[in-house]
Amino acid sequence: RKVRRRDHVALDLFLVVGTTVIHILLRPEACELLGIASIKMMALTPSSDIRRRRRRNDRRDISRGSRSFVSCAITGATMIQLLILPRIRALGLVPPERLRRLLDSTHRGDAPIQLMPCVYDGLTARLVAQSGFNVTFMTGFGVSSSRGFPDTQLISYHEMLMHADSVAEGLSSAALELSPNAPVAIPCIADGDTGYGNAINVKRTVHGYARSGMAGVMIEDQVSPKRCGHVLGKSVVGFDEAVQRIRAACDARDEYEALFGVKGPLILARTDSLVTDGFEDAIRRCQAFREVGCDMTFLESPTSKDQMREYCERVSGWKLANMLEGGRTPILPPAELQSMGYTMAAYPLTLLSASIKAMRESLDLIHEGKSTCDKILQFSETKDVVGFTKYSKEEQGTNYDV
Repeated sequence: RKVRRRDHVALDLFLVVGTTVIHILLRPEACELLGIASIKMMALTPSSDIRRRRRRNDRRDISRGSRSFVSCAITGATMIQLLILPRIRALGLVPPERLRRLLDSTHRGDAPIQLMPCVYDGLTARLVAQSGFNVTFMTGFGVSSSRGFPDTQLISYHEMLMHADSVAEGLSSAALELSPNAPVAIPCIADGDTGYGNAINVKRTVHGYARSGMAGVMIEDQVSPKRCGHVLGKSVVGFDEAVQRIRAACDARDEYEALFGVKGPLILARTDSLVTDGFEDAIRRCQAFREVGCDMTFLESPTSKDQMREYCERVSGWKLANMLEGGRTPILPPAELQSMGYTMAAYPLTLLSASIKAMRESLDLIHEGKSTCDKILQFSETKDVVGFTKYSKEEQGTNYDV
């Protein structure tokens, strides 16, 4: 009888803990399937098994009950290994923590530099995720262009936030298609421009992007309205105001964690003062940004390898290289960037420029009355890229009728 009670209590504890972990870490549909399986397993548990045989030989009951319990434990361990541990190993955490671990792995030399083709809407986000990249960046230049404007801060914080939501949805839908049993969306850093006002506005910007699921937020020191870092006419705020912006962003990151119990978005602090105030001022700003708590720094528009290398040597922490084709900064291979000390390499306009070129060529062919077949995807492939294939399978395989 003592053995029966011990087995019964141990099994109940196992089921309670296992069910709780499953409901926390797995998708609802997986929980439903496991719930059905657990009902079947309950029929084999020691408690029910022993109850049905209560009048039989105790030794035989206990022997069978123990074997049943062992079988249940093995089954549970297998479920945890197959269904739960992959989620943990895949950083089943909030996006900032996933980003932090990726960057830390690169910084330690355990992983190659993180390549970030930049996105600006749900479609480009899906394409980057489908192509196997670990992280991406939502570019303000791309968002502005997709809305018909140059990158001169003609669009508002609200419009940027709308695109962040679209990017987050694109990354999530791609993750569900690529790995339905353990979906993990790749983290995205959002362009926060100047923060859209004073220090209080900066904090609101960080909080808003955090609620949209962004893993990081970039804040820069340009005068508002800002503009692309590789064009003429930009200017920066004073040193103290620049540092105040970054301190406010870091405060917002920490406040978000205090409010919700999860990591707030990592802060990427950018300076454009190299062009306006010289290299030494830019280094001084990056060092000050680190002192007030930023997670990453971004020295915009270095014009030589020597400047890039010295920046990496003199500024601590994770660093971003901006690989803008045709811009002021030398385009270097990823391995060389990592050897200098860079952690990330962003490609801000590659997707946008490539799409503009392809659309122009197709438009010329249409204008000339020629076939565009050699310029476009098969219709079936286009449907697959935008999600029709997954939608059709889910529609056919799921019944939501009440």
